[in-house]
Amino acid sequence: MIVFHGPQEVPAGFGPSVVAIGKFDGVHAGHRVLLERAKVEAAARGAKVVAVTFDRNPLALLRPDRCPENLVGVTQKLRLLAETGIDAAMVLTFDAALADLQPREFVRGILVEPLGTCAVLVGNDFRFGRGGAGDPDTLERLGEEFGFSVGVVDDVSAIDGGRRVSSTWVRELLAEGDVEGAAKLLGRPASVRGEVVHGLKRGRELGFPTANLSPSLEGFVPADGVYAGWLVDEATGLRSGTRYPAAISVGTNPTFDDVPTRQVEAHVLDEQGIDLYGHEVDVQFVQRVRGMVAFEGIEALIAQMADDVTQVRRMLGA
Repeated sequence: MIVFHGPQEVPAGFGPSVVAIGKFDGVHAGHRVLLERAKVEAAARGAKVVAVTFDRNPLALLRPDRCPENLVGVTQKLRLLAETGIDAAMVLTFDAALADLQPREFVRGILVEPLGTCAVLVGNDFRFGRGGAGDPDTLERLGEEFGFSVGVVDDVSAIDGGRRVSSTWVRELLAEGDVEGAAKLLGRPASVRGEVVHGLKRGRELGFPTANLSPSLEGFVPADGVYAGWLVDEATGLRSGTRYPAAISVGTNPTFDDVPTRQVEAHVLDEQGIDLYGHEVDVQFVQRVRGMVAFEGIEALIAQMADDVTQVRRMLGA
């Protein structure tokens, strides 16, 4: 997948393109339906498929007090978009200049001129242009002017409850520690990505060495607790699918009460000798083992950690 960081990077004559526009936070089931529709449209037209997205949630600039935490960072988002099989992604820097564009300027300068857009697909809640002045109806009128068609893709919703798949719903599930429920909406395990850094090395002292992720990691960290999951080391073959089964801890280590901020650390099963320091890794959450609690003494903690590892083996079939 080609990545453009703005329309200025698109080479002349790139189109024709079928464009899907959205925040794509999490690239969840609803987003993937939009992208699949775009792929079908592109096949019919002999065109490329391009996802147009943003480097941040627009609310981070427009209403920071209402801006939710992202499910994925930009690196994660681009990797997930690439896995859908689309041809390109354009990541727009959502700054004051972009926010100030009128709908017609947005369409002409970002969609039509650089991408040779022949069709645009959006969700029914799509808004664009200064002050959110543009909606799907606006887009259809501009499509008539500039020569592209518009498709509005309905929400993906539960049959019984009727709730639509959304990044908000995924965040709620992860905040409750329900990583299995989140995975159903995402179509994949929820994950975080970051560099392995040196910690207090307490896990090593207790017989359960862990890879500690930097606090500046990408992705939404689920509720405190212990999880079964996978650690994927990018330096040794993320693209080939290499992964290690892991017992993952999220929290502040209440037994010792000396970790000031929440941290993610993964104990890789049966791989005591690997050196991950400085590596970028993905930590994928498959199932919750238990919540985070404080233990009375190290012996009780070690016994629980051993039981956690047993539970993780069972959950992962490792």
